[in-house]
Amino acid sequence: MSPGPGRKRLSSSRLAILAEGAFGVETAKTASSAVRYQPERVSSVIDSRFAGSTVGETLGFGGDIPIVATFAEALAAEPRPEALLVGIAPQGGQLPEAWRAVLVAALEEGLDIISGLHFFLCDDPQLAALAERHGCTLFDLRKPPPELPVGAGRVMGTDAFRVLTVGTDCNTGKMTVSLELQRALEARGVRAGFAATGQTGILIAGTGIAVDAVVSDFISGAAERLTLEAARGEDGGDGEDGGDGAGVDIVLIEGQGSLMHPGYSGVTHGLLHGTLPHAMILTWMPSRPRIYGGNHSWVVLPELDEVIRRYEDALAWACPDVPGRVIGVSLATYDISETEARAAVRHARKVTGLPATDPIRFGTTPLVEAILQAHAAHA
Repeated sequence: MSPGPGRKRLSSSRLAILAEGAFGVETAKTASSAVRYQPERVSSVIDSRFAGSTVGETLGFGGDIPIVATFAEALAAEPRPEALLVGIAPQGGQLPEAWRAVLVAALEEGLDIISGLHFFLCDDPQLAALAERHGCTLFDLRKPPPELPVGAGRVMGTDAFRVLTVGTDCNTGKMTVSLELQRALEARGVRAGFAATGQTGILIAGTGIAVDAVVSDFISGAAERLTLEAARGEDGGDGEDGGDGAGVDIVLIEGQGSLMHPGYSGVTHGLLHGTLPHAMILTWMPSRPRIYGGNHSWVVLPELDEVIRRYEDALAWACPDVPGRVIGVSLATYDISETEARAAVRHARKVTGLPATDPIRFGTTPLVEAILQAHAAHA
């Protein structure tokens, strides 16, 4: 992938999204997030189960983007797609073998392929050869850059106020609330940056590092680098397309994993110690009393106040001069009724004593106010 034009194609190309048998908010996070934040780029979604319907009818958002049964139908959409997005990021991150034929067909038609899998397309001999033959680019969003540093607390040298999203579990809306807060802060005239640390955030931002694919010794260094670049108002690239370097007031860092998750707590620790946040926003899915996924369902999640204590304790020793406290709770309530959602918000406020909201359902205002107050107190 070339550093300049390649990034431009990543962030602006017209997409057909492959989500066969998996299209949904939880089962195809990459696909659903692309639809939510960049619907103007999406020409169609491939999932034969919902063929003939629209994305809006299936997800509840996304409007009249069509869902089709085959790649041939997706290719016929107008305007013609320029890239095929692999719309899932399953546990383990491997390419479903049944999807290979679609990727081959896309390359033969001259489409770039964008993938957030742990399986790197550019390392696959067949796909790499086809891409070269047809002049296509394989964007492996999770492939880390070379020569990452070890974390060394360099973020403490920046003036930007650092806010990290952390979760009771994986897949509880850390990226979503980060992006929603960035939009809301900018609408108030605050210069806010977003540091993408996962494959879907990178797709939306056009740059970033998927920290869950970084060798463990360098996770904190990767997080540190992303935070510094976002604080400077840079896009992590060569200055060719985006980022004026003017600097921002607040950096919103996309969290990953969870300290509560036996499988993914390592990446969360790396983010905590690489970003050394001034403040944290805790994300919570009220319908989920246990860790997400059958492999870890034996883990019962603690009450919110206990989760907050564990995050603050994990950070306190590393940066005693930085408050590093949780200042608000963001809920993901899309799978429960509005009455249940409002009750969950009230519960979060009562248990934690903090502002709480579902940023999609009820807006970001309580969390925006909490960030602005914490930023003012820090200044």
